[in-house]
Amino acid sequence: MDEEEEERIVGQRRSDAGSCGGPGRVAAAAAAATAEPSDACEYGSGHNTNRGGSNTGPPHPESLMELPPELLVEIFSLLPGTVLPNVALVCKKFRQILNTETIWRRRCVEEFGMREDLRKMEATGVSSQDLYVKRVVPRVKSGRFMKLLPDYEHMDYRDVYTHLLHPYRHILGLWQPDIGPYGGLLNVVVDGLFIIGWMYLPPHDPRVEDPMRRRPLFRIHLLESKKATVECMYGHKGPHKGDIQTVKKDEFSTKCNQTDHHRMPGGRQEEFRTWLEEEWGRTLEEIFHEHMQELILMKFIYTSQYDNCLTYRRIYLPPLMPSDLLQPGLFKGTYGSHGLEIVMLSFHGMSARATKLTGDPNVPAGQLTLDVDLSQPVDLPELDQQRNIDVLSRIILGIHEKVQREVEQPASDASACVGRAEEEADGAAAEETEVDHGACADACQSGPSGSSSSPEAQPFVLPLGVMARNEVYPRTCRKCFYGTGLIAGHGFTSPERTPGLFVLFDEDRFGFIWLELKSFSLYSRLTDHLPHAHAPSMERFEAMLRNMQSWTS
Repeated sequence: MDEEEEERIVGQRRSDAGSCGGPGRVAAAAAAATAEPSDACEYGSGHNTNRGGSNTGPPHPESLMELPPELLVEIFSLLPGTVLPNVALVCKKFRQILNTETIWRRRCVEEFGMREDLRKMEATGVSSQDLYVKRVVPRVKSGRFMKLLPDYEHMDYRDVYTHLLHPYRHILGLWQPDIGPYGGLLNVVVDGLFIIGWMYLPPHDPRVEDPMRRRPLFRIHLLESKKATVECMYGHKGPHKGDIQTVKKDEFSTKCNQTDHHRMPGGRQEEFRTWLEEEWGRTLEEIFHEHMQELILMKFIYTSQYDNCLTYRRIYLPPLMPSDLLQPGLFKGTYGSHGLEIVMLSFHGMSARATKLTGDPNVPAGQLTLDVDLSQPVDLPELDQQRNIDVLSRIILGIHEKVQREVEQPASDASACVGRAEEEADGAAAEETEVDHGACADACQSGPSGSSSSPEAQPFVLPLGVMARNEVYPRTCRKCFYGTGLIAGHGFTSPERTPGLFVLFDEDRFGFIWLELKSFSLYSRLTDHLPHAHAPSMERFEAMLRNMQSWTS
């Protein structure tokens, strides 16, 4: 593979290539590495310059090699790290300058976002329990705490770039684990001198506006031998041996080589109690709903069988378009007895869509949970009438029936219009066309701007009888739209889209009233910084969404 060859080139230490006036093979390598450096380094038309005493030209450097070292350091710092080893082949002077820490530190910072100083490094995001472990040293027959990290005083930024950041650059970003219907959200980032895979977990139900929780699943760092090592972070016994394999483009797998570290002394019962406390923030005795207990136990049995041996597929954050109703992105929302789940809100013309990143046995991860028609704004009735579920149902179901008719009979309506236009007189046909245009204008209002006449903030209250996991919800909203939500039986059986009301509260919160279920879901934005996650283009993002649905269909 080209990428593998490139990695080997970057990681390879070059032998001395001679001085600037070395053999012809050095000049050839320099030309290949720097795209004809003789042309790039010399001024004028490229003709040889007379360097003798008769030269009357300006006393300026005529090649890169004549520039002062501090200026060369600045120039080389701007180049991608992948080409710097080839630049070192040009001459001995370049090779010596490329040993400057400033150059490689800048590449680590700009290409991978690493901010820490290696000389003052304290590992971030990982507790001391994970960094230290009590080990017995046989020779001295005593127990002591030994640091698991290498001695970074003898490690430079070039080593970090060459042996850690560049070889594992392909796994940085957002990923969705293949855990059946449950899915998940993994964020792989450069965290200090580590590459860490953080599993993002929603807050405990129903505190939807609390920050996300993070759990490290694996980490990669350099040993003193300057070799990268992968460690599994799953379980409660500290880091242990793991492995990472790149299956194919935009997909990789993790494997734990010491799954006994995941076991607890009390067996499965203790593991379940610990998992329940972390996942739900409560004990099984505190969960009185029998169906909810079954769902929780089912999830524990299903997810724990993987032992952190998982396959991940890359996902992107949705691109921002000027016409978007609000900033697209990730939100956490309430889903009844299934708890809190993570969805991705994106905009596609006159539609707003929420796709599940985490799911449940009814509607799995990857499915389109909400589909909002921005061409169908809804004007809420007076506050006292909002409490009446029948009033809201009549409004939403009226729009739903109209939309269904437009979807089911567009061809027949068009042919009927053509037939009438051919049979009637020109004047009648013109009049009919005018009427049709008016009907089309009524049915095809622009989405976000269609409700611009509504006040910026209007009172909002849930109808009586509509269940909400969190009674603390905004009492004012900006806009409302007709939409549909996806419901299904256990095992994603008999899926269907049911009408509902999309409620935009502000830039960071929205809700959805499920009419048929008489339930309300509140969604709150994820505010975590997620680097290396933006989609290259809208086409790539939409292709990713289609693939996500096929993973769990």
